[in-house]
Amino acid sequence: MPPKARIAKDMIINAAIEVAKQSGYENINARTVSAQLRCSTQPVMYHFSTIDAMKRAAYAQVNHLHSEYIMTIMPEQNPILGIGLNYIRFAVEEPQLFCFLFQSGYAEENSLLEMIESEELVPVLAAMQEGAGLSAEKTKQIFLTVALFAHGYASIIANNGMEYDEKLVAEHLERAWNGAFLAAMQEEKEHEETV
Repeated sequence: MPPKARIAKDMIINAAIEVAKQSGYENINARTVSAQLRCSTQPVMYHFSTIDAMKRAAYAQVNHLHSEYIMTIMPEQNPILGIGLNYIRFAVEEPQLFCFLFQSGYAEENSLLEMIESEELVPVLAAMQEGAGLSAEKTKQIFLTVALFAHGYASIIANNGMEYDEKLVAEHLERAWNGAFLAAMQEEKEHEETV
């Protein structure tokens, strides 16, 4: 008789992500994950003493995948617009995972201000700052404006509230970027005049 296949921790995390993709993060539990793996619940509970711990591990992996996804932009593309469009595309392509990331309560940050200071956002903001040619503070202000806009679009789309029209979304995202950029430039100009 051949030895039983070992169920590794990363296999369980990947199975939990697959459950989230198919039926939502709410359905991640020992039974659904073990069914995905075609094994008993014993290996699942061996690696994760609680369902919450398993969900948190799956969340961390999805968060990592999401970060890689949104940072894959074309060299000729405005980094802020590219990241914003990728953020929305992720919601279009993976609506259940988008809801897991941004509507489940598993995010470590409790506010946008905490999010903008997170380690994961450092490369995003650096790319945006380089592309915009602005100070770090102004880049964060622009990011918040564009992020709120992109998140609104992505949330509506992920929750089946609207069809995705990339051309229209890109036009609106560019308007949000332009408005935020012009406001930042105006603020800098006013600041320089008062100094």
